[in-house]
Amino acid sequence: MTTLKDRLRTDLTAAMKARDELRSSTLRMVLSAVTNAEVAGKSAKVLTDDEVVTVLTSEAKKRREAASAFAEGGRAESAQREEAEAGVIAEYLPEQLTDEEVAAIVAAAVESTGAAGEGMRAMGKVMGVVQKQTKGRADGGAVAAEVKKQLGAS
Repeated sequence: MTTLKDRLRTDLTAAMKARDELRSSTLRMVLSAVTNAEVAGKSAKVLTDDEVVTVLTSEAKKRREAASAFAEGGRAESAQREEAEAGVIAEYLPEQLTDEEVAAIVAAAVESTGAAGEGMRAMGKVMGVVQKQTKGRADGGAVAAEVKKQLGAS
């Protein structure tokens, strides 16, 4: 049984041997972020696969945001590099949910919490249920937008 962190290390070694500069630099950066997360706080700990997925999700989001910032600033080459790095990271994330799947999960959560008539006051309650089901598989902003939509806020 290999963990996600072990897989990242193995793939880094393979990328270095293949002289794949983009992949090896991206995996180094991701492993560095994982190590930083492990030593953050009062005591060091070994991250579980779920916690590693959380770090990977955060790193992928950073790349997407940087890519859009570079694109807006007219730096297409840098934007492409960030998008390529996000693509490498995405290979290690669980399969992403479609908009329809997110909508179905949110609808089920609204129904199960009985939040249909409460409006935006129920957002926290619904998000608590939905986030457990979508963690690492959907962008948090998109999930929140869908919850707002279904609770009747614009």
